[in-house]
Amino acid sequence: MGASILVPATSANLGPGFDSFGLALGLYNEFDGELAATWSIEIGGEGAGRLSTGPDNEVLRAMARVFAEVGEPGLAAEVTCHNGIPVGRGLGSSAAAIVGGLVLGDALTGAQLGKRRLLEIAVEIEGHADNVGAALYGGFTVAFDSGHGSEVARIDPVGGLAALVVLGEQELFTADSRAALPATVPHADAALNAGHAALVALGIATGSRGYLEAGLQDAIHERYRRELIPDLEAVRSLLEAIGAGHAVLSGAGPTVLALLQDLNDARALERARALAEVARTALEGLGRGRVLALPIDRGGAREA
Repeated sequence: MGASILVPATSANLGPGFDSFGLALGLYNEFDGELAATWSIEIGGEGAGRLSTGPDNEVLRAMARVFAEVGEPGLAAEVTCHNGIPVGRGLGSSAAAIVGGLVLGDALTGAQLGKRRLLEIAVEIEGHADNVGAALYGGFTVAFDSGHGSEVARIDPVGGLAALVVLGEQELFTADSRAALPATVPHADAALNAGHAALVALGIATGSRGYLEAGLQDAIHERYRRELIPDLEAVRSLLEAIGAGHAVLSGAGPTVLALLQDLNDARALERARALAEVARTALEGLGRGRVLALPIDRGGAREA
């Protein structure tokens, strides 16, 4: 008997929330699997022909970790991936693969490890809780160290929220983007980000556009990544000019994202779609042809 798991894309950082904020988006990878005598994986959609189909594949590694966790290290599975999340664009494709493998492995064994334990394992594999936390829990999440390991606080956005997403045409690996960051930052920048991060969380928790917009400016990571994303400021200026508000890097980039608020998710998505039409035309000269209007995913990883 098999199982099918749906995992959302995620955007991390969201301006000042470096390595802590995550937001689940309505763009998905679907993972189908069943127990088998030997491991195998087929990949369709984003990353097909480029992602590994060997034992180092992130989905298979995560599943094997669950099998070991439940005392069945000899288990194997046949897996099919239907990927809608672009690879290497800052939308959490790696986190989706890890979470998908963990949740699929949990479903196939009937272990019912629970999201808290799955988060712990995901962080062991990924190294950070921001993207995997949002992929697991959905909505807006804040990852933090409780002193007993990584945890996630989930905030259900009040009112409507949607995202206008401008994809980068070239892959940018997280390791390369992280290497551009300094070992330390000035106290003034850290203090600015602390205040701005609080405003972002407050804006999402209350539905206040004023708080959200005031908080999105970052001083910790975006300025150092500009050399890797030379059109960042041009894309940001254009999105502000068409009324999308202050745009931020999605994760490590190169994708750029703006958040739209309204009375409900349907109205926010309608606004995002209208702005996406304008943005596609305006961005043609920059070579950023893929513009998506995405809803917020409020459910996280789940059986399809």
